[in-house]
Amino acid sequence: MRSEIRDIAALAAFVARTPRLAVLTGAGISTASGIPDYRDDHGDWKRSPPMRHQVFMASHAARQRYWARALIGFRALQEARPNAAHRALARLEASGQVAGVITQNVDGLHRRAGSRRVIDLHGRADLVRCMGCGAARMRHDLHAELARRNPRWLDTGAQAGPDGDADLEADFAAFQVPACTRCGDGIWKPDVVFFGDSVPKSRVAEAFALLEEAGGLLVVGSSLMVYSGFRFAREAARAGKPVACLNLGRTRADDLYTLKVATRAEAGLAALVDALEGDPSRRPA
Repeated sequence: MRSEIRDIAALAAFVARTPRLAVLTGAGISTASGIPDYRDDHGDWKRSPPMRHQVFMASHAARQRYWARALIGFRALQEARPNAAHRALARLEASGQVAGVITQNVDGLHRRAGSRRVIDLHGRADLVRCMGCGAARMRHDLHAELARRNPRWLDTGAQAGPDGDADLEADFAAFQVPACTRCGDGIWKPDVVFFGDSVPKSRVAEAFALLEEAGGLLVVGSSLMVYSGFRFAREAARAGKPVACLNLGRTRADDLYTLKVATRAEAGLAALVDALEGDPSRRPA
């Protein structure tokens, strides 16, 4: 317990002396909101890797499997609410200590918690887009259509997985996936970056611009095993900016940190805010 208090005090000192931090968040910040993560404390997959862009686009069977599982698993994202970690970052932004958030998550919880400058690196799960004509549609509307077409899939008892997936294996051949109604045959895809796809260049540039104006970087709840997030820690270190991390387990950037605190995101960030705001119960002994 005393070591945890010392770690939070060290993190509070880091934040206090680092003007306008950029914050990079990953799946670990949303697990307390009921959204499972992909990796264990060693940075290894807990389950099969998620859908790849090339497979989704090339295979109707893959899309049937994806949308059947999503019809169940996406409820976890729809029902999720911001937790103490999201709210803490919003407070730090409001106080001027955080310049903005770059998130690898697609759940939208940072904005719902009150954060104003949020870069959704991998997109937004609440939108779908036609890969033929570019038409956009709210995801809940597509899911309502999927449910009408496939009512027997609504009560499978499958457990939700990360990012709207579910632990479901079945014969998906009869699952009906509608095409885009505007162009007639376009493929509906979540407006997110799948594995094997690239983050849009404009979004990467926006994230690097935030990092450039920030005094340092705080990584929260991410193993950084995916390059799209790791590059920001690497760039901050290359530019001589201090990098701190609040995460359970190993990360790809462990040798780049000025400070690393091993605790859950919601507990660590709530304690950090209390320490910065002078709550006596959080002051180091």
